[in-house]
Amino acid sequence: MSLPVHPLPPESADVAELRELLGHVYTCWDNEKRLLARQLHDSMGSSLTALTMHLGLLASKLPQEPALLDRAAQMKNLLHAIIDTNRQMQHKLWNDKLEFLGVRVALSELVEQFGQQHRLTARCSLPDDEPMCPRGHSVVLLRTLEEGLRNVLAHAQASEIDVIVDDNDEQIMLTVRDNGVGPQPAKDSDGATRYSLRALRERALYLGGSLNLLAATPGPGACLTVILPKPAPAV
Repeated sequence: MSLPVHPLPPESADVAELRELLGHVYTCWDNEKRLLARQLHDSMGSSLTALTMHLGLLASKLPQEPALLDRAAQMKNLLHAIIDTNRQMQHKLWNDKLEFLGVRVALSELVEQFGQQHRLTARCSLPDDEPMCPRGHSVVLLRTLEEGLRNVLAHAQASEIDVIVDDNDEQIMLTVRDNGVGPQPAKDSDGATRYSLRALRERALYLGGSLNLLAATPGPGACLTVILPKPAPAV
């Protein structure tokens, strides 16, 4: 499928330098989040697993007194809650499926989980093969999908979502489309959404691409689209 090309306007040297700096900051930020998520998994995760085993052994040796057994059950429940919280923190920091299973799996599972959790019709159309693009591109695709789903939940009042990825040798495009009320005017109290979209747009621009949030055509609904050109293959 041929993807639309959106030529970028020329920019001044100061803007180019600022964009380069922002791109470096985002890359460092991603690396730090990835490292922290790995540390939570390797250090805290293994410690909590060991603690669960020790608690199970200790509980099996306790006298069969209701008060002691009840306290052991409370400790077990609390420990499982901490383990779940640790896993959620890891996932929010860095989706490790992006690296180990690829962007197709990371995107499709996120869409499926979102639909099930919020009882929406969530469809995902992906290429048959894993897209061949740098990790930075995959991160922007995943972050764009996450932001699109957050916007759907917060503002769209939608019942259906379509996530489409088109891929060819030159560029890759991700579209998040819903059947809700369409893009809403930014409000002063909605700074988090406004700036998160702006940050995503800057990340796309740093990679030579574009990001737009527009009314769906035909409506109703909104359409969030990111297009990223692929680097030329090394000669």
